[in-house]
Amino acid sequence: MNKPEKMIPVYQPYFSGREKIYVNECLDTTWISSKGEFIRRFEQCFGDYIGSSNVTSVCNGTVAIHLALEALGIGPGDEVIVPTFTYIASVNTIIQTGAKPVFVDSLDSTWQIDPEDVKRKITPKTKAVMVVHLYGLPCDMDAMVAICEEHKLLLVEDCAEAFGSRYKGRHVGTFGDVATFSFFGNKTITTGEGGMVVAKEQDTIQRAFHLKNQGVSQTQEYWHDVVAYNYRMTNICAAIGLAQLENVEEILARKRQVAVWYQENLADLPLVTHREIPDTVHSFWMCSIAVNDAKQRQPLRDFLKVQGIETRPVFYPSHTMPHCATDETFTVAESLAARGINLPSYPGLSREDVSFITGKIRQFFG
Repeated sequence: MNKPEKMIPVYQPYFSGREKIYVNECLDTTWISSKGEFIRRFEQCFGDYIGSSNVTSVCNGTVAIHLALEALGIGPGDEVIVPTFTYIASVNTIIQTGAKPVFVDSLDSTWQIDPEDVKRKITPKTKAVMVVHLYGLPCDMDAMVAICEEHKLLLVEDCAEAFGSRYKGRHVGTFGDVATFSFFGNKTITTGEGGMVVAKEQDTIQRAFHLKNQGVSQTQEYWHDVVAYNYRMTNICAAIGLAQLENVEEILARKRQVAVWYQENLADLPLVTHREIPDTVHSFWMCSIAVNDAKQRQPLRDFLKVQGIETRPVFYPSHTMPHCATDETFTVAESLAARGINLPSYPGLSREDVSFITGKIRQFFG
């Protein structure tokens, strides 16, 4: 088999700032674990950027969701409405609290949660709705806020893939009672592993801080007054995150440019690209396409792989997973899951790289 002309990964982090300097400062001072100046600085800078003063860092994006749900008091007997078309962490964390996930479909036009389906799934047991700003495009937050206010429901925003995304000028994560972010290695800004919890009310973020820190008393050493967790971020991770935040505008601009190149180069092919819509800023965590014919999805991925181009499928609907399967049908989610592909989307991708990728896609379609 001939070796591919080049190897292009689906994602890789972009380090062009003070990441090494800050990490070395952690090593030099020996503040490498869950205490240190970089944790405070990263949290402050993050909060300033998104427009919230109530934030607390955690060790990854999945525990961020679990901690947020726990801080709201969600537990056994509660139902949480969540889109089936999402990464499984959104659903697993609901189950981990003892609550029941209630699945809803998505909109074909945006791939985001369907507000009308949310309305249909509300029951007396519904306590919260979780929106997921999938792949970096904001959900319809006017509709979701109105639904939650009308029915007196808590609103949770899973912003794992949406750092830099805005709805009507406001950064996502500032609409809900709680919100969560992920800083895994393939996210828009990364700490290696890490996450953030954001809350509307200070009392909620204080509960989250208490729970993430082993439930330790603020007034008595080694006194723990609740079953809690060790979900703390390390100073080293926060140091990387701070350096990333200092360079965030360049990162976001580069990712937007990559998305524009894809959209220009893939026009008139039998596929759709995931695009920005009015009143939103799409952060383009992933540049995603959906082929018109689901039967062409895997052959296209196989063809690109031979060319050295890594892709990945979009998420399987959560309601098809063995541990939370239902016999429901979600037409849009199932269609998107069968047709969707994530293309290489990292900030360091060049115009030549995108031209090479899109040229191969055109070659596939003939």
